[in-house]
Amino acid sequence: MNPARRAALFATLREADPAPKSELEYSTPYELLVAVALSAQATDKSVNLGTRKLFPVANTPQAMFDLGVAGITPFVRHIGLYNTKAKNVEAAARILLDQHGGEVPRDRASLEALPGVGRKTANVVLNIAFGEPTIAVDTHVFRVSNRTGLAPGKTVEAVEKKLLKVTPPEFLQHAHHWLILHGRHTCQARKPRCPTCTVAALCDYKRKTPATERP
Repeated sequence: MNPARRAALFATLREADPAPKSELEYSTPYELLVAVALSAQATDKSVNLGTRKLFPVANTPQAMFDLGVAGITPFVRHIGLYNTKAKNVEAAARILLDQHGGEVPRDRASLEALPGVGRKTANVVLNIAFGEPTIAVDTHVFRVSNRTGLAPGKTVEAVEKKLLKVTPPEFLQHAHHWLILHGRHTCQARKPRCPTCTVAALCDYKRKTPATERP
C-alpha cells in the first residue's frame, strides 16, 4: 500500500469515528491497566462485566492489594485464565505500591515489568492514559494490517514497527483504536464485511466481493 492510500484509509476511518474510544470501561489509569491486563484472551464485554463490580470495591493499588487474590477471584472467575490474572493483578498492585508510590508508571520498561503486562498492554496504557502515540497490536490490528496491505508483517512486533513507520503523524494517536474497531466490527476474521466496508476500495484484500474490489 502506498503512502497516499494509507493516508486515505486512515482519513476515511477518522471521518467515520473522529474520537475513537476503548470498549473497555475505566475511569483512571489504574483501572485501565487492570482492565487491559484482564482482557488478554478474553472479550472486552466479559471484562466489563467483572470490573463493573470489582472497581467499586477496589480501584486503587492499595485497595486491590488489600482485597487479595481470594477477594479478586470472584469478580473475574468468568474471564479466561482468571486464576493467573487474579494473581497478576494482586502482584502488580504490590509493585505499584512498593516501587511507584501507588501510581501507574508512564514508561514502557516499568509497565512491562509488572506481572501480566506485556508490550500490547503497555502500549494501550501509554496511548490511552498518557497520550503517547503508540500502537498496540492485538489480533485485530495484526489481521487488518496484513489483510489490507497497510503494514504487513509476520509477527506482532514487526507489524507494530511497520505501523509506527508508515502511519502519518496526524493519525498516530488514534490509529490502533481505528484498526481494532475496524477488525472487530467489519474486517472480521472468518467473514469480513467487505460489502459494507468504508475502506474496501483502498484495500489489497483479494477475496472481496466484486462490487467492493478496488478498481
